[in-house]
Amino acid sequence: MKIEDVIKTNTALTDAKKIILNVLYTQNIVAEKFHEILKPFELSSEQYNVLRILRGQKGNPVNMFTIQERMVAKTSNTTRLVDKLLLKNLVLRKVCPDNKRKIEVTITQKGLDILTELEPKVVAHEQYFASNLNPEERQTLNFLLEKYRNA
Repeated sequence: MKIEDVIKTNTALTDAKKIILNVLYTQNIVAEKFHEILKPFELSSEQYNVLRILRGQKGNPVNMFTIQERMVAKTSNTTRLVDKLLLKNLVLRKVCPDNKRKIEVTITQKGLDILTELEPKVVAHEQYFASNLNPEERQTLNFLLEKYRNA
């Protein structure tokens, strides 16, 4: 469906405006479907992102700055996200023994188990949205989005 049909306009849109509208509209669709996957686990996409970052540390603690730096949504309040995950027993938070002002976070086994359970659902989600593109189109789309974003 063309973006003009989605927003129900007869007005001619510039290519620049169409790109922005298409990206935003597509992001909303992908995010809504992803939230449906996370809802039974009572996780937000930002909390899921934190858990994935922590799992990538392979048991090593990571500080809040590093988590923030690796977040997809840079505007997220990392402290608040970690606090919510702590209440769900999905992460542990400790004061760094070498620097008392630094907080270190690790993922718990419960957090790892949830990610393991979510993994096939997330892969299916990714495949669903990529399914109508051939491998070359996927590469081209990634290339163009990265080029567009890094203007």
